[in-house]
Amino acid sequence: MRPAGTDLPVRTAVAPLQRALAGHGAAVLTAPPGSGKTTLVPLALAGLVDGLPGPARRVLVAEPRRLAVRAAARRMAWLLGSAVGEEVGLTVRGERRTGPRTVVEVVTTGVLLQRLQRDAELPGVDVVILDECHERHLDADTALAFLLDVRAALRPELQLVCASATSDTAAWAALLGGAPVVEAHGLAHPVEVVWAPPPRAVRPAHGTRTDPALLEHVAATVRRALAERDGDVLCFLPGVGEIARVAGQLHVDAEVLQLHGRAPQAVQDAALAAGGRRRVVLATSVAESALTVPGVRSVVDSGLAREPRTDHARGLAGLVTVRASLAAARQRAGRAGREAPGTVYRCWAEVEDARAQPFPTPEIALADLTSFALQASCWGDPDATALALPDRPPAGAMAAARTVLQALGAVGPDGRATDRGHRIARTGLHPRLARALLDGTGLVGARRAAELVALLSEEPPRALGDDLLAVWRAVRTGDDPYARRWREEVRRLRRDGADGVGPGDAGAAGLVVALAHPERIARSRGADRGYLMASGTAAELGPGSHLAGSAWLAVAVADRPAGSPSARVLRAVALDEATARQAGEALLTEHEEVHWSSRRGELTARRVARLGAVELAESVLGAPDPALVRAALVDGLAREGVGTLLTWPAAATGLRARLAFLHRALGEPWPAVDDDALLARAGQWLEPELSRARRRADLARIDTASALQRLLPWAGGEAGRLDELAPERITVPSGSKVRVDYTADRPVLAVKLQELFGWQAAPALAGGRVPLTVHLLSPAGRPAAVTGDLASFWREGYRAVRAELRGRYPRHPWPEDPAAAEPTRRVNPRR
Repeated sequence: MRPAGTDLPVRTAVAPLQRALAGHGAAVLTAPPGSGKTTLVPLALAGLVDGLPGPARRVLVAEPRRLAVRAAARRMAWLLGSAVGEEVGLTVRGERRTGPRTVVEVVTTGVLLQRLQRDAELPGVDVVILDECHERHLDADTALAFLLDVRAALRPELQLVCASATSDTAAWAALLGGAPVVEAHGLAHPVEVVWAPPPRAVRPAHGTRTDPALLEHVAATVRRALAERDGDVLCFLPGVGEIARVAGQLHVDAEVLQLHGRAPQAVQDAALAAGGRRRVVLATSVAESALTVPGVRSVVDSGLAREPRTDHARGLAGLVTVRASLAAARQRAGRAGREAPGTVYRCWAEVEDARAQPFPTPEIALADLTSFALQASCWGDPDATALALPDRPPAGAMAAARTVLQALGAVGPDGRATDRGHRIARTGLHPRLARALLDGTGLVGARRAAELVALLSEEPPRALGDDLLAVWRAVRTGDDPYARRWREEVRRLRRDGADGVGPGDAGAAGLVVALAHPERIARSRGADRGYLMASGTAAELGPGSHLAGSAWLAVAVADRPAGSPSARVLRAVALDEATARQAGEALLTEHEEVHWSSRRGELTARRVARLGAVELAESVLGAPDPALVRAALVDGLAREGVGTLLTWPAAATGLRARLAFLHRALGEPWPAVDDDALLARAGQWLEPELSRARRRADLARIDTASALQRLLPWAGGEAGRLDELAPERITVPSGSKVRVDYTADRPVLAVKLQELFGWQAAPALAGGRVPLTVHLLSPAGRPAAVTGDLASFWREGYRAVRAELRGRYPRHPWPEDPAAAEPTRRVNPRR
């Protein structure tokens, strides 16, 4: 049988591909968009194309998206002049169209993973084609690793093709054990590049927010393309919201179609079929590859794409808007030249390409890895260390995934999948949603559990609001494309079990959502203070939310906008505390909590019941654990400082200053006594007083002068030299015992000048290493001079001081020769 339209560029690569598979069992096929690699190659490998001989084989084609699965299957069936379900079939989640004559089956990579887990040998399959592997979707990377295991251990005859629309093939060939690379050059038509940056500066994408000014410019560029070029226009935008906004601004004499993964089947069919009227197709990245949108002569590229981001610490995942890679930009531009010469309008300046990434970031580096970790565990490789993956999973993301799986009972302490884990994996759902389905069936009934999980597995349109209970009731009676897809998923998910059990709809909705995301159970913090989730993350409802005022929420969908301290609740349902406790049972704790309260400046001891970070109840703890009390008091010292909570009389501050001086001058064994050092050695110098203390007042009563004595170097005998090395007072020639000030960098002796007559040198401290600095005071006690060399002062400085002060203080002695004069503390008698 010779199918229609087989004169495609990839035709010349079929024979080399057949030889590569016959000789090596695996190959990398690279072919430009529109060359026929997605449609003609599978038919040829199945022996369905006249003139391209080869053995009759059953071929399984894996695509990254459901939209691509349906489009590829329909196109191949059309080439054969048959219908989907005959020679060419398809399987996506919830839909299978195959028959006894089916030899080419197109599936999503998720479906392929499910089949490999059920029966790794893939009985009856001769060739597996992983299409669009360059997009680096996590399911595709995982499927490739599993298939390599299968070829190595179970079915060496199973043939494998990695098909890519880019020429970056070396890594794929290496993963396949040095497999041959087969290249189809194609007959791509020339594409003119028109650089069309916005006329004024636009703000960079932030989180999921795109500057409206850029979207206005994109809409204007679409109108320009319609005016300057013939044919249809394909416009790439990052998400559904941006597509809707641009569509609302176009106002053109053309049919406007919105193409994305959740688009109704009728819209998908219209976009992928040739039409009579001129069209504008607004699309997400689903149209970059694997899909041919006929009639397109112009592409308008916003230059933006969406990538997943996961906050593992808070359990929040979402999408962010980023600059599309250079490879994605080439893919998009190629859409304009599939059928004839075309034009791409790039809505950015050419110089910006210097800052763009060459290729998309692999999903494994960005995404929530809970599903991947469960797949690896079910495969028998919990750490994914033996899997031949293009990139290794990040260790932090894998650790977070294992924590979630253990909490769900899906894996044991060794990381291996439990029986429950295998049941969860077989649902094809994210493990959190599978847990809600399995456990919720017995609690709320099979029908309601399936209906609610179906709402969680494919997010409803945002226009339905943030109250999931209201959304559920609306979708039940709806007949729009989303409601129809929802009912199909409900039929797939519904399990055996009674339907007439459990709470009412409101209670059921709260329970199932909370079972899926117990860490997102949230309690109100009071008026205008938002919510606190069990994970410890603050959360806020959107303006005008119907959920405002709810004491408790089960949050189904939330994200954390860039730069925001709080999560944003996008979809939730109200629930009561009893339901919160039931669903979050694993997070319930009751323990003694002894801590230092900075707000009160006091130790607090209480017994606290919590659901994660959410406080449920508290009571005063009469006899707290002494070890906890001691730790809390040390924490208080660290927070408020030893100088604040402890009392420091003059004897204590003086001893502390002397020890600090000796530590600076001599080092060990003399201890450091700064705040950090004292805090670090609290167990040495503050015991046993610290262990007996129970509150702030007890700390204030500690005799710090006596406590500091415990830090002296008693063991080596050096402690006995304290008064020698750093005397508290020094006897001067007049007989006065003057206190030494150790608070400055050098010790200071401040004494009246007349008391030092005849003294040629002050003693040096720290064993003669550090000279005293002498502050010579006037009779009024004010500094008259500062010296470290008394003999020099008597010779050179005294004369000027005498001349200045003798008239002011005539009753005090001012001898001509102070070095030989008698020191005195007295004044001259009156005459």
